[in-house]
Amino acid sequence: MSLVRHLLEKKGSDVATIGEKATVLEAAGKMNERRIGCLVVVDGDKIKGIFTERDILCRVVAARRDPATTRVAEVMTSKVAVCSPNSTVESCRAAMSRNKMRHLPVVDGDRLVGMLSSGDILSRELADQEETIRWLHEYMHGPN
Repeated sequence: MSLVRHLLEKKGSDVATIGEKATVLEAAGKMNERRIGCLVVVDGDKIKGIFTERDILCRVVAARRDPATTRVAEVMTSKVAVCSPNSTVESCRAAMSRNKMRHLPVVDGDRLVGMLSSGDILSRELADQEETIRWLHEYMHGPN
């Protein structure tokens, strides 16, 4: 059974964050610079929300708001689902699929310790499948 902490050990625990008072333009620039789809919105060490590409599209662009003057706190998603390092990858995948989320912050107690993305889960599942195929091939045909 795969745990989130196993993914974080390989991926690392760097999480991109931004403050509530930052503008959408600043947030979009940071996301673009790092080539990521979301930022965790924080006030000190406290998670206040999550700001995603979908927030930009639906709450800024479609609403015709000015990204240079709109604050992240005005358009972020404030209800943030999280998981723990000891959560199973399978339960996270199910929750993300059910709730149409692509990012899940990882918290240990009150501390933000990582970010799990749908891409991370897909990469892990592909690696597991490749290992299974390799094992089955060796079982059927012997080692190369």
